[in-house]
Amino acid sequence: MADIAALTQLIEPEAKALGFDLVRVAMYGGKSDPTLQVMAERPETRQLTIDDCSDLSRRISDRLDELEAQGRDPIDHAYRLEVSSPGIDRPLTRLRDFADWHGHEARITLREPIEGRKQLTGDLIGVEGDQISIDVRKFKPMTVAFADIAEAKLLLTDKLIAATAPLVTEGAEEYVTEED
Repeated sequence: MADIAALTQLIEPEAKALGFDLVRVAMYGGKSDPTLQVMAERPETRQLTIDDCSDLSRRISDRLDELEAQGRDPIDHAYRLEVSSPGIDRPLTRLRDFADWHGHEARITLREPIEGRKQLTGDLIGVEGDQISIDVRKFKPMTVAFADIAEAKLLLTDKLIAATAPLVTEGAEEYVTEED
């Protein structure tokens, strides 16, 4: 299995060199379809264009190929590289994500149950230190340590759609509406 922390250390400088923030590095697909997933974003827009994804993919591929040529391949088997933006219902992987998206609905999965709950769904209230507060639907507001979160993501709502209208409309003239 690939060491995600080591891969993140290799990939983050490549993303930073292009002016991107790294959102997540993950391996999924198991043995049948192993995929190295890299999510990044431009800090000013929270988006990536297709060209941005392509540029980052090339940089990562070149770096990993270089390591393989040196006999230091960090992934010892064939895999697919997938580079993307985090999308509208993005994963929340950094403390600042929870602060940035306060007031929006999220689903948090905990490493271990707290008060009999392993999954918390509701509106993000905020962050204080390393503690995240969420108003859990049909329960009560709860505060959990960032370290206790296994994974978290925003949920697709009308409010989120309105808040994430494209900041950059480059290429928008290429879209065709249903009426056309």
